[in-house]
Amino acid sequence: MPEISTAERAGVGSDGHPRPTEDQLALLDHSILVLDGATSPSPALPPGGWYAHLLRDQLAHELNARPQEDLSTTLATAIAEVAKTHHLTPGNSPSSTVSILRWNDSAIEALVLADSPIVAFGQFGTDVVSDDRLLSLRNNGLLQTGKAVRQRRNAEDGFWVAEADPSAAHKAVRRSWPREEVDAVLIATDGVAIGVDEYGLFTWPEVLQLAKNKGPEAVLDAVRAAENDDPHAIRWPRAKRHDDQVLVLADFSG
Repeated sequence: MPEISTAERAGVGSDGHPRPTEDQLALLDHSILVLDGATSPSPALPPGGWYAHLLRDQLAHELNARPQEDLSTTLATAIAEVAKTHHLTPGNSPSSTVSILRWNDSAIEALVLADSPIVAFGQFGTDVVSDDRLLSLRNNGLLQTGKAVRQRRNAEDGFWVAEADPSAAHKAVRRSWPREEVDAVLIATDGVAIGVDEYGLFTWPEVLQLAKNKGPEAVLDAVRAAENDDPHAIRWPRAKRHDDQVLVLADFSG
């Protein structure tokens, strides 16, 4: 088993007020799940955190029941089961990112759907497993309205996320490494990854060293400190002053 350490912190809503986190984390015997529920496109829909919690639990069930099954198939089955049980319809349901890390004696696998990256470190250097389709659309100004997000979600010219369409699972970014070549793996929701990708506070190797030396909580502290120094989102335009945060460090070096 790797040595696993985690940190979690709730952000604030778009109104600036505290609210429960929509990030979800599960540590299983041979896998780690990290999900980030998206803000629902309509106030009439359940929140993304509600959906992420349900999908996390269903994924954990599927991974425990069929530990050797292909990860995309496992995710598709979980999405379908949650949609069926709760009568969710594609295009009009809450959604979530999904990141899965799974290992056995010979290999370590990663699956990333939407913007919660998995970063592996080892003999190969640093390997960032990220799904940048959502970020690319945002940077090109193609997701400026709720209607645009709905039109681009789970569409060939858009981005893919866990919602009510199981086929999205087969659009995930995948990676696999020989276990003996991996020293450590980080899994982060975008409330942490933004410190690397947009704020430029550190590189992923620097995140690893900080998490190893001072614990994952120190990484969350650094991101929050930067956001507190930009309270009105002038330097870094963003919808919320603070997003929810999850960071997991899985140390395989021992």
